[in-house]
Amino acid sequence: METQQSFADHAGVGTLYLVPTPIGNLQDMTYRAVATLKAVDLIAAEDTRNTQKLLNHFEIETKQISFHEHNTQERLPQLIAKLQAGTNLAQVSDAGMPSISDPGTELVAACVAANLPVVPLPGANAGLTALIASGLVPQPFYFYGFLPRKKHEQQTALAALAQHQETVILYESPFRVAKTLTALAKVCESTRPIVACRELTKRYEEFARGTLAEMIAWSQDHQLKGEFVLLIGGNPNEPEPDSPDELAELPLKAQVEALIAAGNKPNAAIKEIAKRRQLQRQTVYNDFHEIN
Repeated sequence: METQQSFADHAGVGTLYLVPTPIGNLQDMTYRAVATLKAVDLIAAEDTRNTQKLLNHFEIETKQISFHEHNTQERLPQLIAKLQAGTNLAQVSDAGMPSISDPGTELVAACVAANLPVVPLPGANAGLTALIASGLVPQPFYFYGFLPRKKHEQQTALAALAQHQETVILYESPFRVAKTLTALAKVCESTRPIVACRELTKRYEEFARGTLAEMIAWSQDHQLKGEFVLLIGGNPNEPEPDSPDELAELPLKAQVEALIAAGNKPNAAIKEIAKRRQLQRQTVYNDFHEIN
């Protein structure tokens, strides 16, 4: 076991600061975020061109290094080495909180493993911003993020999410909102309350609230623009446990994914499916991870 005191003297090593950036409105940048970006030695940015606009606006001259999903494995050892040498590093995504549907998770895990301090700053987050103005029950809530793109995986995820009694938060592209709502109708009653939020904090911020049936009609009758947050009202009924016979119709990998979407840890889901199917755990593990 280890503990970290964020504001203690860290004896010659650098600190990783997780700095949220505005999700649309530059006035949402906090004083502390600006001060931190000015004070650190280096900024690891998802898109250095996008972040440079932010830095220019706040007259921040700190140098940047790119850190995104395509160069994560290359950058991790470099950034860890810099931190170990005493470099203070800030990590930012294009908008909102690092690690929430954006890069950052692997860097935090690597810092924790190397016993390097990680200090988070509070700031803008699209999911919570939408939730508190949705009119739906704000707690408990279940944040899912972006749905899988493969059709059968998305159907499996939506079927599990529809069972949740908590308000469910999804992120979605404007080009897929109508399709996602239509897909949700296959596993969810048409009267379920839905809220769609777009362009949060920007000039054309908009909230659309209604039943699932009303929201499907709305999405098909309007030209949708801007990034969306979709919120699904909680299931008013007791959730139905997954039926082994129903899951059995899916491929093994999809069965595991259904249990994960329902809130199970991957290893627990693999173990449960192996037990239901009377298979070796390693067989299900290999199929889930596509190991031949």
